[in-house]
Amino acid sequence: MTDFKKVSKLAGTAALLSLLVALPAFAQDTPPTIDKGDTTWMMISTVLVIAMTIPGLALFYGGLVRAKNMLSVLMQVFAGFSMVALLWVIYGYSLAFNGPTEGGISAFIGDFSKLFLSGVTPSSTAATFTPGVGIPELAFVVFQLTFGAITPALIVGAVAERMKFGAVMLFIALWFTFSYLPIAHMVWFSGGLLFKMGAYDFAGGTVVHINAGVAGLVAAIVLGPRIGFLKEPIPPHNLVYTYIGACLLWVGWFGFNAGSNLEATGLAVQALLNTITATAAAALAWATAEKFIRGHASLLGAASGAVAGLVAITPAAGFAGTMGAIVLGAVAGVVCLWAVVTLKPMLKYDDALDVFGVHGVGGIVGALGTAVVAAPSLGGFALGDPAAYSIWNQLVIQATAVGIAVVWSGVVTFVAMLIVKAVFGGARVSESAESDGLDIASHGEHAYN
Repeated sequence: MTDFKKVSKLAGTAALLSLLVALPAFAQDTPPTIDKGDTTWMMISTVLVIAMTIPGLALFYGGLVRAKNMLSVLMQVFAGFSMVALLWVIYGYSLAFNGPTEGGISAFIGDFSKLFLSGVTPSSTAATFTPGVGIPELAFVVFQLTFGAITPALIVGAVAERMKFGAVMLFIALWFTFSYLPIAHMVWFSGGLLFKMGAYDFAGGTVVHINAGVAGLVAAIVLGPRIGFLKEPIPPHNLVYTYIGACLLWVGWFGFNAGSNLEATGLAVQALLNTITATAAAALAWATAEKFIRGHASLLGAASGAVAGLVAITPAAGFAGTMGAIVLGAVAGVVCLWAVVTLKPMLKYDDALDVFGVHGVGGIVGALGTAVVAAPSLGGFALGDPAAYSIWNQLVIQATAVGIAVVWSGVVTFVAMLIVKAVFGGARVSESAESDGLDIASHGEHAYN
């Protein structure tokens, strides 16, 4: 029987969750009793994460592109979400959260023991952290489905306005299979490489944001810049949509972060509060810094800062105290602003909607910052013995996890883009199609009459 205290010193709450699902008789000889309150919270959290993607992310991205490409972004997010939802129940869940806990390839990927959700029924259970208490395994399956679906949808923003629809769909399928699933397994499964290393990732800073952010950067570089990039203005066409999308993201993120606790407990409330305070701090920090360096505090800047704060607090949501969350959010707002307004023009890569600048950079800030804000001496909630916690030791672990995620996602993305280009005879639409807009060229319709 696995010793809970020993495991709790190795990894974060979200990672421990995978152990509880893999071993439903965890710390007991009989299946846990279903708690209806926890189950209800998980169902609500799942719906909130769905709202983050469709319509939240879709509207956020849709408002940022030009009017002629509005529908193409909505379609890519919507269709990508739909496809990954099916792939998740066919093989994704099995590969991410199942398999042996020791030896060989199990450190990197699971197995096909639950292919097509074999053995997962309404009566199968997953334990929570309260002894003898659990939720239906299906609740965990569908909650994690939403994480798997939103992550590749984030990459759409990096390649917006110039990639063939079929190429986007094939890329998402390849990247989900060979980047998202292995990294999710490594971080959140009890036999995973980064889990055993002791990496903290409460709700997906490494699995979701660094993973998608690096993929966006590499995909954008391989694809090449849009026509007119750095030569003419390419302004957003509807910041009202972007504002609405950002607000839906913020609201949905409560399910993303607080839901990752798996239980409706005080720690879930702490994660929810951190999701408010870090985000608010990041939005104000971005807007204030923008006022000083660009002469104005824009709505787009405040909304982008809010998303940066949401990204940064994700890995630390259940580890940070309230004050630590505020500091982490403020730092992320300023650093991500620098990445968008300075780093991107300096390196001249066309990450159309700043997926890397916000999600990649914000995810790295959050993952590294988690080691600091989790310190009990700073009001955090590190696992194990508070007196034995070392910021430096945890920072080394976090940095190692970040490095592995960056390299893994970057290599998979590069190879996937080469495959997509070979299959479709190039991943980009024609110059005339790009000039006309992908709405009419790819989908035969206009967003506006």
